[in-house]
Amino acid sequence: MLLQGGQNICGYRIGVISLESYFFKPPGHIKAPATFDFPVSYKIVDVTVDHLIDRPGPELIEPFVKAAKELEAEGCAAITGSCGFLALYQRELAEAVSIPVFISSLIQVPLVYHMLPPGRSVGVMTANRSNLTEKHLEAVGAGGIPVTVVGMENRTEFAEVILQSKRVDMDSDKIRDELLAEAASLLEKDPTVGAIVLECTDMAPYGHAIQQATGLPVFDLTTLTNMVAEAVARKPYPGFNP
Repeated sequence: MLLQGGQNICGYRIGVISLESYFFKPPGHIKAPATFDFPVSYKIVDVTVDHLIDRPGPELIEPFVKAAKELEAEGCAAITGSCGFLALYQRELAEAVSIPVFISSLIQVPLVYHMLPPGRSVGVMTANRSNLTEKHLEAVGAGGIPVTVVGMENRTEFAEVILQSKRVDMDSDKIRDELLAEAASLLEKDPTVGAIVLECTDMAPYGHAIQQATGLPVFDLTTLTNMVAEAVARKPYPGFNP
């Protein structure tokens, strides 16, 4: 068997383009390596969460593309990102490399919608409702799909730690309770919601709690990453075939 070299470290399955942030990342977060049972490589880009959410622009394409190319050169089989608002750059990043790119959890919105019965909508929980635009959805093929969106920009603990970077320590119980309150407001706002997509990577550690509270399927970047990792590194199935 010929084993092709070219990488300093071999065997990365997923590469993550990571924004710069220093608050704690609980298990379940894309930037908590122990979340996954396969090797993940991270490339930190000198762009903060608030910069991407509040001031996105074409000048950000170059550093993100550079990071994607470096992850590909390291041998990653697919690439994702650490913030759902990277959706704006899905096309540019997919064009820059020859491996699959799923840069935002929002890329799941069309998939989730087509799973649901007629008359059902997709609920989206985002870090900042006012800054999540139709352009973000269109960039991942979700334009025109019936979605109901709620945001966390007015939830104190979430906003101060994750959106405003006022401190790096956070109260995980408060974050959970704020997310559950926003999930409840989502269903009150639109009772036709049939499933929830969590835009923000920081929500993924609380996906289980959101599902318990709402009784709905909950999709996030971590569930998507596991699916893609399985697709790019398939394993033979055990068992006996008579």
